[in-house]
Amino acid sequence: MDAAAFRSAANRFGHLFAAVALGAVAGCTAWAPDGQGLPSLDHLPPLIDREILYFDPEMGDAPFSPGHAAPQLSPDGVFLSFTKPYRGVMNLWVKRVEEPMAAARPISAESDRPLTRRYYWSADSRYILFVRDEGGDENYNIAAVDPSRTVGAYPDMPPARKLTHLVGVQARIYSLPRSTPDYILVGLNDRDPALHDIYRLSISTGERELLHINDHNVLVWIFDSEGILRLVVRRTDDLGTEIAVPTPGGFEPIHREEPGSNPYGIRPHPDGRRFFMGTAKGSDLGRLVVLDPRNGSVEPVCQDPVGEVDFITAVYSDITGDLLATFYTGDRQRIRFHDAHFRQDHDRIRAAIPDGELTVVSRTKDENRWLYRVTSDVDPGSIYLYDRTTAQVDLVYRTYPNLPREHLARLEPFRYTARDGLEIPGYLTIPRGVEPRNLALVVLPHGGPWIRDYWGFNADVQFLANRGYAVFQPNFRGSSGYGRAFMDAGNHELGTGHMQHDITDGVRHLIAQGIVDPDRIAIVGASYGGYAALAGLAFTPELYAAGVSDVGFSNLVTLLESFPAWWGRSTWHVRVGDPDDPGDRERLLEQSPLFSAHRIAVPLLVVHGANDPRVRKSESDQIVVVLRELGRPVEYLVLPDEGHEITGRENRLAVAYTVERFLAEHLGGRFQGKLPPDVAERLAHITVDVDTIRPR
Repeated sequence: MDAAAFRSAANRFGHLFAAVALGAVAGCTAWAPDGQGLPSLDHLPPLIDREILYFDPEMGDAPFSPGHAAPQLSPDGVFLSFTKPYRGVMNLWVKRVEEPMAAARPISAESDRPLTRRYYWSADSRYILFVRDEGGDENYNIAAVDPSRTVGAYPDMPPARKLTHLVGVQARIYSLPRSTPDYILVGLNDRDPALHDIYRLSISTGERELLHINDHNVLVWIFDSEGILRLVVRRTDDLGTEIAVPTPGGFEPIHREEPGSNPYGIRPHPDGRRFFMGTAKGSDLGRLVVLDPRNGSVEPVCQDPVGEVDFITAVYSDITGDLLATFYTGDRQRIRFHDAHFRQDHDRIRAAIPDGELTVVSRTKDENRWLYRVTSDVDPGSIYLYDRTTAQVDLVYRTYPNLPREHLARLEPFRYTARDGLEIPGYLTIPRGVEPRNLALVVLPHGGPWIRDYWGFNADVQFLANRGYAVFQPNFRGSSGYGRAFMDAGNHELGTGHMQHDITDGVRHLIAQGIVDPDRIAIVGASYGGYAALAGLAFTPELYAAGVSDVGFSNLVTLLESFPAWWGRSTWHVRVGDPDDPGDRERLLEQSPLFSAHRIAVPLLVVHGANDPRVRKSESDQIVVVLRELGRPVEYLVLPDEGHEITGRENRLAVAYTVERFLAEHLGGRFQGKLPPDVAERLAHITVDVDTIRPR
């Protein structure tokens, strides 16, 4: 099929049929519409099959896993557990630590939903516990598997044993007490959908006992290693937070933070009385402090030694409770050591492994064996085992051993000045082998929005760069990690405000520098990033040639009014607005792309999970309907078995294929025509005829 025949097929049957037809003839190829391919295409490295980037990894946690199901050592040091595909779906696998990876075997047989969220070893190493929902609805039930069981032939593997059998209820695992390993402490919102009560749950029998009724608006329950409730974090009436200690009559407040600020990383101090805690109270930057519950006093411990970013997290000894190291992330990770022995261990590991960000992912109960992950912008993750008794460092596995790292692009820190003078950090990726001049650009605003992008491997970034696009990831104001003032600067500044201006100003800076072709720019995002994509098309329509919104919200009022009950009145009401307040409501409507959709003139691709409890599918339905009625080009994918994240293999590949084809058509990058039959079938199933969508 030549280019003319392909265009004819596209006109007659739509882009989907034509793209599939091209794939059947040409296999893995590069394509640009109407001969308008990017001038840099000939200088790019070989095309990386999208299945290598978006298929489940050979072993280990995938870089797109929403809950970070990291590998773990059993507390007794006997087993190594990790996730790996079993019969095409991510499941739990184990092996004895001393065995080769080839000896690993599956111990779960989930067939409809991949196991991607964090799992837990029981304190006695007898069970692995995990949570699963139905179709992405986030109503999690708890299940248990025995890591030592033998299952015979894999198809005969029994399912994991459910410890909860609840419908429309969300279960959370809070504590795994050391002295009573058969009992765990879990939260269930079965009594009140907005609040989680605390139950004592037997792993062996599934029996549960109610311990604490949540009638005090508790958000976080803090237990010690023996499962004793020590502190709670509650939401206050003004949407601030307070820490309280349990008393016979309820809870006594000891520490309060103003709206928009939350204490984090709370854990018992080695003295048994006080608590380590992260907080920005009294300081612009988040810092580590010690809180004394007897009088509420706070003693500073440390903060970023260069005064740039917030304290993020720390490593403590689970044996002594001592602080070992604190972590801070500016453009790259920084570590401050608080224990000489831990620093010595770290230096030994650092000397034995490649450059990259080093993270502790697991350790044994005696802390003699540690699992570390090293990642970089061109390495999605390699796992190393460190033995403190021998100082030996061994590679356990590479997450994606077949990924051609030599063809991946480097992710570089990038800073620019916004229109009001505020410096905005971010990252810029230039396709490998290409000069940074007159490039097509994909703007990739992060979700959240109160999170941030980090230096490291990003499958979406590498996919786009390999197809020929520069990728811009702005950490616009309101992003976390850069201090309280930077985050507060984003309050009420969505859409028509400075959060969106920061994205716009970054794009215009890249144009002014000659790096970006002003006629070949797309904005692509998920969740808040999807909203930012819609806002970019609606409020700066002259800037973009196309956009993609994945579970994005189009109307801030309907978004806020449809949040899950367990979110309650949240940070969103502080930082975005309260739809019950007339002034806020008017502003929220003005900042909603839905009511400026008539300004969207360029093609838009919309993707949504039908079961999303955070951003309802109606948020996408309503803007698709408006654009359809206006006669604007809009495509729509709806995934009936997904929620806020896309986890299924066929769904991930179908969406990646569609985004790739869409961007190639409108920006001129490379396109891989090849599509496996099962993914083609899935794509046909999730592609929606926009004429069938009814207004709500």
